[in-house]
Amino acid sequence: MEAAQIWIPVEIFQNVLGGEHKVGVVSYKSSEQFTFELENAIIVSKVTRIEVPGHDIVNLKNLLKIYFPVKMATRNSSYYSCQFFDEKEFIWKDDGCSTRNIRDYVVECSCNHMTAFAVLLVELQNTDEEHWTIMSYISYIGCGLSAVFSGCSILTFIINSKGRKEVSRSIHVSLSAALFLLNITFMLSEWAATLNLNGLCVFVAVVIQYSLLCCFTWMAIEALHLYILLVRVFNIYIKHYMAKLSLIGWGVPAIIIGGLLMVNRNPLYGTTKITLSDASKTKEICWTTGDSIPYAVNISYFAIIFLFNTGILITVSVKIFMLQKVDNKRKTVNVCKYVSTVLGLMCLLGITWGLVFFTSGYTNNPILYLFCILNSMQGFYIFLWMCLTARPKRQQADQKSTFTVDTTDNYKQRSLDS
Repeated sequence: MEAAQIWIPVEIFQNVLGGEHKVGVVSYKSSEQFTFELENAIIVSKVTRIEVPGHDIVNLKNLLKIYFPVKMATRNSSYYSCQFFDEKEFIWKDDGCSTRNIRDYVVECSCNHMTAFAVLLVELQNTDEEHWTIMSYISYIGCGLSAVFSGCSILTFIINSKGRKEVSRSIHVSLSAALFLLNITFMLSEWAATLNLNGLCVFVAVVIQYSLLCCFTWMAIEALHLYILLVRVFNIYIKHYMAKLSLIGWGVPAIIIGGLLMVNRNPLYGTTKITLSDASKTKEICWTTGDSIPYAVNISYFAIIFLFNTGILITVSVKIFMLQKVDNKRKTVNVCKYVSTVLGLMCLLGITWGLVFFTSGYTNNPILYLFCILNSMQGFYIFLWMCLTARPKRQQADQKSTFTVDTTDNYKQRSLDS
C-alpha cells in the first residue's frame, strides 16, 4: 500500500519549533499493535504517526491534513472514519478529526493535533442504548407471547384428530413449530452469551439460524399451498404431499447449515458484540461472528422467498377480489373483509419480514420498532388465523354471504395425499 501524503501547517514551525524543521513521521508496516478494543471496525490504511519530539501538539488552528490510500471500499453498512490512537486508554477515537472522501480509495483526514492516525472502516450502528432497551422489551414480550400461542397451536393440533387430517393445518402448525423454536432460542441468546460457555453459545446461534431458515421455508410452503388451493384447484394430486413438504421445510435449512459448518474453517457462530451508537457500550449475544457468510445466506435466502411469496400474494389477492365480486353480485363489495383477509395473508406468508430490507445500513427507528412488533408476534397471528378459519366442512347454502380464505382442505376439486 502506498504511503500517506502529509501536509503539516506552518504554525508548528513558527510557534513551536522556532524556525527549526524537526517533525517525526513514522509509517507502520503492521497495524496489529493498534487493534486494542477495536469493535465493529477494521483498520484499512497504514497507521501513520506524526509528532514533534518533546512537544505535545494540540488545538491547531490550521489543521494537519493527511491523504490516506485505503485498501477497502465502503459498503452500504459501513463508512470511513479518520481516527487517532489514544495511548492512555488504548482505544481509537475520532475527537478533533474530520473525514472526507476525495476519490475512490483515498481519504482526507484533517486533525487539530499530532499522534498516530489511521482510517478505519466502521460498521454503521443500528440503534442507541435507550432504543435498544425498549426494542429488547418489545421483542422479548412479543416472542414470549408468540411462543405461547405457537405452543397452543401445536397442542390443539395434537389433541384435534380431525385437524391432523387437514394438510393446511399441518402446514400452519409446522410453521408455528419453527417459530416456537426461533422465539425460544432468541430469548436465550443474550442470557447464553453471559455464561461465557462458547459451546453453548455456538449451539444457540446455530439453532437460531436453523429455525430462522425453517420459518422462511415454511412461509414459502404456505404460499405454494395457498396457490394450489385457490388458483389451481383442479386435477391436483401429489402422493405423500405432507411428507414431501416436511422434508423440504425441515431438510433444506439443515443442509444449508450443515454445508456452512463443514465448508468454512473459520468460526461462524459464537458470542458477538454489538456496539451501541450513543456510547462505547456493547451488548453480547449469541449469533454469527464477524464472518459475513451466514448473514449473506440469510438475506439472499429470504430475498428469494420474499419475492416468491409477494408474487403469490398478489395473485391470490386478485383471485380473492374476483371471487368476492361474484359472491356479492347484488351487494356492495365488502372492502373491510377483503382488506383484513389480505392483511392476514401477509402475516401468514411472512411479508412483514420484508421490513428487514429497510433496516439495513442505517438507523430508522420507526421501521425497527414496526419490525420488532410485527415479526415477534407472528406466532399469535397464525394462532388467530387458525381460529378464524376453523369452520365446519359443510356450511348451509342459505348462510349469510361473506368471504374469507378457507385454508382448510374444504375443496373437493383436488386431492392431496397427506
